[in-house]
Amino acid sequence: MDPRQSAQDVVRCDLCETAIVQMYCDFCHVNLCIACLGKHVADDYDKHKVVPFQKRKSTLIYPKCSAHQTEKCKLHCKECDVFVCLLCAAEDKHKGHTFSILSEIYNKTKADITKDSEEIENIISPTYDKMATDLETQMNNLDGEYVKFATVVTKHGEEWHKEIDNVINKMKNEIEEMKIKHLGILKKHLDEIKQIQSLIEQSLVTLKEMEESNEVSVAMEYRSKNKEFRKLPPKVPVSLPTFSPNTIDSEQLYKSFGSLIPLSFTTDENCYTLKTAETSPKELMDEPELVTTTNTGYNNLRSVTCLSEEEFWTSAVVSDMKCFNVQDTLINTIKTKSGEWPWDIAVTSDGDLVYSDWKTKTVNKVKSGQIEEVVRLQGRKPAKLCVTSSGDLLVTMYTDDRTQYKVVRYSGSTEKQTIQYDDEVADPEGLEHCPPFHRNFLLKR
Repeated sequence: MDPRQSAQDVVRCDLCETAIVQMYCDFCHVNLCIACLGKHVADDYDKHKVVPFQKRKSTLIYPKCSAHQTEKCKLHCKECDVFVCLLCAAEDKHKGHTFSILSEIYNKTKADITKDSEEIENIISPTYDKMATDLETQMNNLDGEYVKFATVVTKHGEEWHKEIDNVINKMKNEIEEMKIKHLGILKKHLDEIKQIQSLIEQSLVTLKEMEESNEVSVAMEYRSKNKEFRKLPPKVPVSLPTFSPNTIDSEQLYKSFGSLIPLSFTTDENCYTLKTAETSPKELMDEPELVTTTNTGYNNLRSVTCLSEEEFWTSAVVSDMKCFNVQDTLINTIKTKSGEWPWDIAVTSDGDLVYSDWKTKTVNKVKSGQIEEVVRLQGRKPAKLCVTSSGDLLVTMYTDDRTQYKVVRYSGSTEKQTIQYDDEVADPEGLEHCPPFHRNFLLKR
């Protein structure tokens, strides 16, 4: 078999192209056999750096000194920010200056390049892949979701007389417009993500080339772009429209048939998080595992709610609500408007903190550092909170005389559903789980 036609041929000499390579010129990047070695170095022996093939690219190629042609620059003058040779370093113009060893800078930079390359390959790039996949999945499922939505409208319309057919068609046209707008929003965001992915791929190719290179000057010019890549683009959650049917009213047919809640979307700067390093999947543990410990500064921690994978809000029987990250760093502190402690806290799908205030009988939202009243109750006090997957807010509440308890679902400030506790519900306020002094205070209040 002709070795030059073999898929598993050994590395050959670049000069004769037949002999097996044994040496390598680190200066010229040429594979050499023993027979061709003399021919290669004949022009200028001193400039060549011939090493065994196994040690190729192990010799650093230093830049030539502009002032001393026979010398190599192996130092860097910090004050002048230039490469210098040993003769330059001894001159008066560099007297008292601080010098760094180029090989040490080179090795550190190469380590940073490898680290950046690994971060892009293992963390940043997979994160963008997942973001793009999520958006593509939403786009692929969009037709099916809108078909279901249109079917609900159509089924409701079948219960009406033929006179409302025009109204149904009008609403279906509105739905189609919403779908087109929805698809356009997702596509625009996907295009932005893929544009960044293209930049990441280009950067990764450049980094791979630099990893293979042993050019000091090239490495010294390297500037990491990973900080830009770590700043993930905002997520654009788009909620599907909903249909709220009403009872038949022939005088105001369109209004009575129902109303379409328009397509809505927000730009959430804090929604995306970088993909963490791959770990093996685990089953749910029989026993919980302590991952980290956070000192909240509270005597009795009452509520905890997650803001993201890295941050969470906490509250206790004090007016301060504190946000920490998993590194045990206090990120933010918000005081209740009334100065009393919050009964419970939760986080909306937009990342806003909400809390129930038993003193003012309100549920409040903290948006951009400002407290806004969302719900005000009459004759009842709000207690526990829960944000549903659809973005609605569930609020447990009780009457001032503590004889009636119920759960109310809110969309914004609008009450959508009420669930009354039955007679068998015990301790709806969760008093039995409170610390003794806290429970006594609640019962007396």
